[in-house]
Amino acid sequence: MANVCKLVTNRILGCGQCTARLAVVSSGWNSSYSTAAQPASSPQKEYQFVVVGAGSGGMAMTNAIARKFGKGSVAVVEPHDIHFYQPMWTLVGGGIKKKEESARPMSSLLPKDADWFQTQVSKFDPDNNIVQTANGDALKYDFLVVGVGFELNIPQIKGLQEGLDGDPMVCCNYSYKYVDKTYKAFQNFKSGNAVFTQPASPIKCAGAPQKIMYLAHDYFRRNGKLQDANIIFNQGLPKIFGVAKYAAVLTDICKQRGITVNLNTNLVEVCHDKRQAVFQKVDKGTPEFVTYEMRYGKRKNPIVCGGGQRSSGVTGGQTLKTLLTRYLKYEMMHVTPKMSPPDVLKSSPLAGPAGFMTVNQHTGQHTKYPNVMGIGDCTDIPTSKTAAAVAAQTGILKKTIQAIMNNHDPAKVAHYDGYTSCPLITGYNSCVLAEFDFDLNPLETFPIDQGKERRTMFHLKKDFMPQLYWNLMVKGLWNGPGIVRKLAHLGFSK
Repeated sequence: MANVCKLVTNRILGCGQCTARLAVVSSGWNSSYSTAAQPASSPQKEYQFVVVGAGSGGMAMTNAIARKFGKGSVAVVEPHDIHFYQPMWTLVGGGIKKKEESARPMSSLLPKDADWFQTQVSKFDPDNNIVQTANGDALKYDFLVVGVGFELNIPQIKGLQEGLDGDPMVCCNYSYKYVDKTYKAFQNFKSGNAVFTQPASPIKCAGAPQKIMYLAHDYFRRNGKLQDANIIFNQGLPKIFGVAKYAAVLTDICKQRGITVNLNTNLVEVCHDKRQAVFQKVDKGTPEFVTYEMRYGKRKNPIVCGGGQRSSGVTGGQTLKTLLTRYLKYEMMHVTPKMSPPDVLKSSPLAGPAGFMTVNQHTGQHTKYPNVMGIGDCTDIPTSKTAAAVAAQTGILKKTIQAIMNNHDPAKVAHYDGYTSCPLITGYNSCVLAEFDFDLNPLETFPIDQGKERRTMFHLKKDFMPQLYWNLMVKGLWNGPGIVRKLAHLGFSK
């Protein structure tokens, strides 16, 4: 590490304060910017920096590094042609945006001064400071930044892949391939159970599974379908939301709108040919199947109740037959799949027992390899996995890298407080802007109560945040709203 520090002493990160169009950026890196990257044709194999992954975090760090250190200083390993602004997919699922608006060519966002290896990583070898690629390249680095994100594990829920491919009423906002099925399901919904699921395991943006549910409720209300809809949220976790303030708000919204919430209820199977789903209760030592009463009477379709669901349209004069079943019938179902870091990371020395990259939660520095940094969803940083969290972590990693290059302790100059944000859309013109820290305490930007549904916050999510993302965040120029928060609260905020 001493040799690394000597190598870059005269090229320290952080020369001056950058300016940007929104004038609220807290970046210490120069703001000149250029794009039009192309896959490396005859690349070198030794780099000062190697960045693995060009999602939100990897893209931001690649741009920040290339902007400061220039051509030949950084290689980025990223196999995909297209970069997606995934937070927009809730709006796509609700019919508010077109999915094409969430996609831009990777080459238009990566800096031209970076060498782009358009392939996958096959092996991390941090003991020798080498990243192996699927194309056979061995990339040696002084510093490594890992931002490989999450991958969707759709096959881990039995029948889900077949349901997404074969049933127009099974949908998922977490995939570009399937996201436009959701609004079509809204439109084709007639009556019955509209089921929305969230697994018990970590996912990207933990609020997204219920955002689309609130949009469904609002769509059904506006289009005369609500009286025939039974909206159900089967949440695998023990709380509707992790932060008490916002959980209380969302619980109240569900009660007011007649939405049934079943906690500790995990989807385990989709039977799309019969439009049925199987759930387990996971709050006990051994998971138990949820059972439902199927009552047959004069109605053409069975009336599903039990298991936390409601029965409607039953009169006292009807003769009903009842049986128990583990199958919940749905008219439409939005499924949030299980997710995890990619296998190549989980099987590497960088990962801990749970498969996440182990880093210092305050600095982003790996707990064993001091010249390796992690950012975003693939790390074990204990905060909600959102683009807002990645923005704040970008600023922290810049400070961490600068400290290491100066042979200083990163903990003395970099301290991530866990800031993350989840704009909880609750309808077609309302949103609760949840912001909080490691301790699940609200860390709100604006000097108002953000625990209320507001039209302004909806437009912040819909109109402002995409511009912030494309124009600042992916360029490494947005490190979160810390400065804005200080100004808005007259300096009396964290």
